[in-house]
Amino acid sequence: MREERPIILETERLILRPWYESDAQECFKYACDPRVGPAAGWPPHTDVENTRVIIRDVLAVPETYAVVLKETGLPIGSVGLHKNDLASKDDEAELGYWIGVPYWGRGIAPEASREMIRHAFEDLGLQRVWCGYYDGNEKSKRVQEKLGFKYQWTNEKVPVPQMGETRKGHVNLLTKEEWLQSRDKNCLTEIRKQ
Repeated sequence: MREERPIILETERLILRPWYESDAQECFKYACDPRVGPAAGWPPHTDVENTRVIIRDVLAVPETYAVVLKETGLPIGSVGLHKNDLASKDDEAELGYWIGVPYWGRGIAPEASREMIRHAFEDLGLQRVWCGYYDGNEKSKRVQEKLGFKYQWTNEKVPVPQMGETRKGHVNLLTKEEWLQSRDKNCLTEIRKQ
């Protein structure tokens, strides 16, 4: 029997590859920052061993990728497609992402997420990608707007079990049809510029 090779995706500046336990030190550098996890609904990592366990049990799963800068070869965040209550059908997934604070404002989350959306629709054959953010997480809201997600609804009391609380959550959706239309429109704009 042949061994499955891990999927590796690439963008202009990034490599999206599986997480490895050997990434624990680099991941911890960013995941321990209280500005990162709590905004996404998870507590800051407490030490490198805690990060190692999270990589093994949470991040090292199919369709979750380390966001690696090509120029350094080191992971600076994570992006993935997940099945859950929001995305429970076979032809849909929820997009999740986080990037280390030193790399905020550089367009890395949208760049990694664009590639994940392309992968979802072209490689995995999905029809819908959901995405959400908690009230007050303006950075995540802005990423979703840049990616073309459309507002669907707000839930006033979303359980956030890892943080032991409930929050107001906003849900957005991008369909394959909308993505294709946007992609075709962007291609025409690029052609006209030339």
